[in-house]
Amino acid sequence: MLNTTLKSSIGRLWDKFWSGGISNPLTAIEQISYLLFMKRLDEMDIKKRQDAEFTGEAYKSFFNGDKENLRWSHFRQMEGGEMLAHIQTKVFPFLKTIDNDKSSFAKHMGNAVFIISKPSLLVEAVNIIDEIFEEISKQDSEGQGFQDTQGDLYEYLLSEITSAGKLGQFRTPRHIIQLICELVDPKLGDTICDPACGTGGFLLGAYQHIITAHTSKKNKKTDENGLIRGLLGDELTNGKQWTHLKEKTFYGYDMDESMVRIGLMNLMMHGISSPNIEQKDTLSKKYDEDNFYECIMANPPFKGSIDKGDINESLSLNTTKTELLFVNRIIKSLKIGGRAGVIVPDGVLFGSSKAHKQAREMLLNDCELQGIISLPSGVFKPYAGVSTAILIFVKGGETERVWFYDMQSDGFTLDDKRTKINGGGDLPDIVKKWKARKEQKKNDLKSKFFYVDKKDIEEADFDLSINRYKEVEYEEVKYEDSRVILSKIEKLEQEIVEGIGELKKL
Repeated sequence: MLNTTLKSSIGRLWDKFWSGGISNPLTAIEQISYLLFMKRLDEMDIKKRQDAEFTGEAYKSFFNGDKENLRWSHFRQMEGGEMLAHIQTKVFPFLKTIDNDKSSFAKHMGNAVFIISKPSLLVEAVNIIDEIFEEISKQDSEGQGFQDTQGDLYEYLLSEITSAGKLGQFRTPRHIIQLICELVDPKLGDTICDPACGTGGFLLGAYQHIITAHTSKKNKKTDENGLIRGLLGDELTNGKQWTHLKEKTFYGYDMDESMVRIGLMNLMMHGISSPNIEQKDTLSKKYDEDNFYECIMANPPFKGSIDKGDINESLSLNTTKTELLFVNRIIKSLKIGGRAGVIVPDGVLFGSSKAHKQAREMLLNDCELQGIISLPSGVFKPYAGVSTAILIFVKGGETERVWFYDMQSDGFTLDDKRTKINGGGDLPDIVKKWKARKEQKKNDLKSKFFYVDKKDIEEADFDLSINRYKEVEYEEVKYEDSRVILSKIEKLEQEIVEGIGELKKL
């Protein structure tokens, strides 16, 4: 969790960019990301050099040879105009070559542009970022992990954009990502993908979930959402496993190259050294990663459509609706036995078109549809009030019964402000009940959670909406006899007339 000092510093940083003429939010976050990345690169290099001196191991610096003057600690001492020219002509071109020419980062940084043009804005931004890292170091000395806090910082930057409605994309709330990771349970060794990754939130959530699973009990804690978290990873001691986790585990795709760059920096700032994020439309003919992934988690775009001529031939649903095509895409991309956690709008669950019904049949017959968690309509406020649900399924086999949970609260108010409330809402209970669902003996359709047999779903024309099966108890309301109510009205009317008479006398 970020303290008020860090949040205030981020607010000041945003204000400087807006007043400095960079008011486009996506542009602003990119430029802030570049500066944060420059600072972080210098910090990481210094730490690795110190560790190498302590252990005696060989270490290759990012700033070998004549590149020492490209460090943040070097150019931040310069006067404004000199600093700006130095970054534009030397530091930023160098930044594009980090992690070799063939990496995703280097490839997508090729078209990146450093557009800060005012020396005064650059100096103010550099000073605030130094303050931010100084505060993070202070927290580190008090027991809060640097990597964790610095990651929280970037997450907060991204959340500030979307909470103000400055980005057109849906950004999945962090606690909902945590919940889906608990339900899908990505593991070390899995190949994990998000086919519409945006800023990389699901990939990051999967990484942190795996690290938590390999953190000792004494270093775990219950977070503000009521879920267990521990990002030390002290039980993961095999260097090859760490390398595989950071370089060959996470794969993401997005159509927007700016989002790809932000997603890459987000994951790299969190310690994932070589994330594999590409600019690609996974519904199009250019995508060919079928039967490839062990785990997919996603919140695909809602209410969109794609040109029929661009749709990948391997997708069997005859529709242009992206929310349905992504369900098809995710099933195709999973290996047999692969698991998925996907957020869909409620319309996918009960839509009456042929494609809607086919998508649901696909989930029930080509997969084991394990669970559906209905989310309150305010989860994506303030930028959307649409009702949604989480689908949890495994590719292959066949569904016997589906476990439903009716989430009433996600731990935040359901208005536009989305203020945190005490506890984690239903999240801890969902995780607890999910893990114990196979031992669940009582099946009460009036409770928050229950099973529905596949045959009952088929008889309901493959309707998967929770309200189709949940039994609601209606309490009979008893009213007074109408003659008694009329008598009371007459008495009130008489009192009003008498009151008016008293007023006239006055």
